[in-house]
Amino acid sequence: MGNVITTIIPIFMLIMLGAGARRFGFMKTDFIVAANRLVFYLAIPALVFRALTKASLRSEFDPWAVIMMVIAVLLVLGLAVFCNRIRKTVDGSLQGTFAQATIHGNLGYIGLAVSFYYLDESGFARASMLVGFLMILQNLLGVVLLQYYCCEKAVSRRGRDLLAPVLLNPVILAALGGIVFNLSDLPMPQIIDRFLLILSGLALPMGLLLIGASISFALLRQWLPQALLIAFFKLFLLPAAALLLFRLAGVEARTFAPGLILLAAPTATLTYVMAREMGGHVDLAVASISLTTILSALSYALWLGFL
Repeated sequence: MGNVITTIIPIFMLIMLGAGARRFGFMKTDFIVAANRLVFYLAIPALVFRALTKASLRSEFDPWAVIMMVIAVLLVLGLAVFCNRIRKTVDGSLQGTFAQATIHGNLGYIGLAVSFYYLDESGFARASMLVGFLMILQNLLGVVLLQYYCCEKAVSRRGRDLLAPVLLNPVILAALGGIVFNLSDLPMPQIIDRFLLILSGLALPMGLLLIGASISFALLRQWLPQALLIAFFKLFLLPAAALLLFRLAGVEARTFAPGLILLAAPTATLTYVMAREMGGHVDLAVASISLTTILSALSYALWLGFL
């Protein structure tokens, strides 16, 4: 339990520091936008690429873990769509954003941060492998959901335009590049390795500060009931479904731990971007990101304590 506490509390202290820095004017909007691009396009890809170049991929990869993760995501998504039907919500933007927020996790900033600080080196390498699969899956599902619920022609065109950035996501490309380099058995030059180490050191602390700066308490109060339901689906139901499937498939704990940590990540900030671009409900997206980020301190304590 001590390892859980020493992992979770410092991570969320950084998130709250980011929220405070934004509130007191230390992190202006222009800085947040520029820093987010720096972390997303350079620092996190460097972190993922370096981890995968050093991993023992041939012995660490377990296809059953990937399959069970995909099934868990699809099961919870089906429940979210069913929930939309029984609630009889007529607003398509609300329905689309609700369904997307229940399965679209913040893998790059929070999922990888918890994996990095909680798991050992091989565990983090497995998490980096799984990030590529999950990012492709949840981004494609997000586009499909928003196109289905927000079916105006202009919106549909924007939806198609988002598919290319999904497939060209820098974190996904870094994961694929790291796997290819690893399997090639080429040596990593020490200078390049040290450069990647220094650059990747920026990724997690800066990413956590940016997550804190994106929290909106005003919208959270306004959309609290819907955000609470999203938090239940994302933080508790999705990891619980995955854990049950991992156990049924006989996947070892050391193998499924990275997948469980990633699936337990709070709603991704990208849900806000996609809601804005594809006609989703922007306010609900921000509220769900804020609430799930705050509550994930408790949910991660639960899941890591179980591990």
